[in-house]
Amino acid sequence: MLKIEVDLVGVAPFSFSAPIKSPKNTGETGDAYEERTWRERAHADADGVAFIPPQALKNCLSDVARFLSESVPGKGKATYTKHFEAGVMVIDPLSLGVPADKIPCERLYVPSDGRRGGGKRVWKNFPTLPTWQTHATIYVLDIVLVDKPDKVKEYLVHAGKFIGMGRFRPRNNGFYGRFEAQNFEVVKNGK
Repeated sequence: MLKIEVDLVGVAPFSFSAPIKSPKNTGETGDAYEERTWRERAHADADGVAFIPPQALKNCLSDVARFLSESVPGKGKATYTKHFEAGVMVIDPLSLGVPADKIPCERLYVPSDGRRGGGKRVWKNFPTLPTWQTHATIYVLDIVLVDKPDKVKEYLVHAGKFIGMGRFRPRNNGFYGRFEAQNFEVVKNGK
């Protein structure tokens, strides 16, 4: 097993879109509900500090492997995709070090059902950090990738450029959530 420590530094804003869990109050207008609850779209830990869910980075790596569809040398037509999907884990939330209730919002006129091209549109507020950085720990379990930490680094660099994380990321036709991988450090056997 490999444990990889890396700093992710945003090169574009990061925007959250977690589901709002608060119910609408009786007689409350849609605009009043949005104004009261929009901060819930930011992921926050028990202390109220904003974080990026670990699965966002894991999915980012799986998406870039699927996108690149690069063949594994000596394995015929097999690609790295399955090795990243099953052999890479990110367990810990990626803390942003910012109180979630202090993150400014970006107000947008978006489809009410959340689907691109939806007919009815409404105003919604999305917590958006103009600048951000975090630290991530990536666990590599797949033997093909354990022997190639530089491949993990290469895919992480590509993921930061054209996959991204969060709302309006490149993978979803946006440009937010892009990052640079810095201070990439490999710890053999996770120790």
